[in-house]
Amino acid sequence: MSSQKVSGEQQEPSVLSSLESGLEFTRKNFDNPSLEWRRLFSEVLGTFLLVIVAAGGGSINAVSNGQISRTAAVTAPGLMVLAVILFMGAISGAHLNPAVSIAFASRGDFPWIRVPGYIVAQLVGATLACLLLKALFGNAGMLGATEPGSGSTVWQAVIMEFVLTAGLVSTILGTSSKAQNLGPISAFGVGAYIILAGLWASPISGASMNPARSFGPDLVLWNFSNYWIYIVGPIAGALLAVGIAYILRGRGTGILAAQGRLEEIVAETSERPDGSAQTK
Repeated sequence: MSSQKVSGEQQEPSVLSSLESGLEFTRKNFDNPSLEWRRLFSEVLGTFLLVIVAAGGGSINAVSNGQISRTAAVTAPGLMVLAVILFMGAISGAHLNPAVSIAFASRGDFPWIRVPGYIVAQLVGATLACLLLKALFGNAGMLGATEPGSGSTVWQAVIMEFVLTAGLVSTILGTSSKAQNLGPISAFGVGAYIILAGLWASPISGASMNPARSFGPDLVLWNFSNYWIYIVGPIAGALLAVGIAYILRGRGTGILAAQGRLEEIVAETSERPDGSAQTK
């Protein structure tokens, strides 16, 4: 009996030590300020690539006399998001969207102090993409600006963006939860959802689901008359998705997906060929 008690006492500190070690690594992994510029650069680059495709479809369609079909225009952004998540999701989490950053923070997977930097990086990436499109093609196709469709009211567009973003962020939070973390495979679910949403809903609101994606064209065109739609709808939809995730799974459990694992990657790449770490 006493030996069992001693064994249990020895095991408990071991479990607690492992848990504390894991939490400390997670904190260190994201709180290292010397690596923050890499994460922000990742968000700038990723959002640039997303918007150059999403907004570029409209511009190139205009200059090519309609050679970009609506199906192609809504499929390309989904495929680009899939690619971006796969090739650099581990660096910053590949949010690419202010609504996603806010959702991860609201769920407790991402520190609020990092949200402003991520949002600025996303807006910068979107703006750079649209400046490049303008330099190449002028204002052709309104630089792919998202606007309510012909025959649609602004409130129909707001509600559509709200519903679509709730579904998108639910997909992101669901596939990144600890109990259902699909890892890189989650990129296929997110990309597929973006394509699906665009295929049936883009004629109503443009299926933006992303305040940064809509910001780039509006800033370069200097026309923010309908931009509020693409702030209110996506952010409200993202917050609804956080509530849905809480009902389904409880508190946030997608820290690694939201924050990436840059510290671990840098440590791996700094090891010597014989497996020993390099000293500075």
